[in-house]
Amino acid sequence: MSGLRKAVFLDRDGTLNIEKSYLSDPDQLVLFPDVIPSLQQLIQDEFLLFVVTNQSGIGRGYYTKEDMHRVNQRLVEVLKPEGITFQKIYFAPEAPEAPSYGRKPSPQFLLDAAMEFDLNLADSYMIGDKLSDIECGWNAGVRASILVRTGYGSETESKIDDQRSDCYIVDDLSSAVSRIRGN
Repeated sequence: MSGLRKAVFLDRDGTLNIEKSYLSDPDQLVLFPDVIPSLQQLIQDEFLLFVVTNQSGIGRGYYTKEDMHRVNQRLVEVLKPEGITFQKIYFAPEAPEAPSYGRKPSPQFLLDAAMEFDLNLADSYMIGDKLSDIECGWNAGVRASILVRTGYGSETESKIDDQRSDCYIVDDLSSAVSRIRGN
């Protein structure tokens, strides 16, 4: 079923907020400076926003689901006064070696969102700082996956086949939004 709405799927750590090793304390959540105006622009352009995040620290026993939910709640609280809301935050709590329903690069959460929110993935985008983010978008059939050089993006860049027409590599979220608006 092909929906009429378009979306941007965003990785959390290293894409929206400064990468901290296994972020579990909401007081340590620090957004990149361009996040608020970038997300506001996407909403203005009628994109629905989703967070899709691997949280292996839960599966590894470094922090709890409740810790992660508190960090996500802090993210929501910071953005809400700016008119920014996420339709849903999808998370995979499993460690990398454990079986998982939606751990990226699996496209499952994007496919779930497409069904639940009547999205057209071919008009949607995935933005992240790791190869698993980019592959998740490809696996879901989004219009393009966008690697930001923030977080682990600079290290990941060499692993991306930049000859693919459905992949862009940019400096930050603001540049990703500019790239989306240029399409």
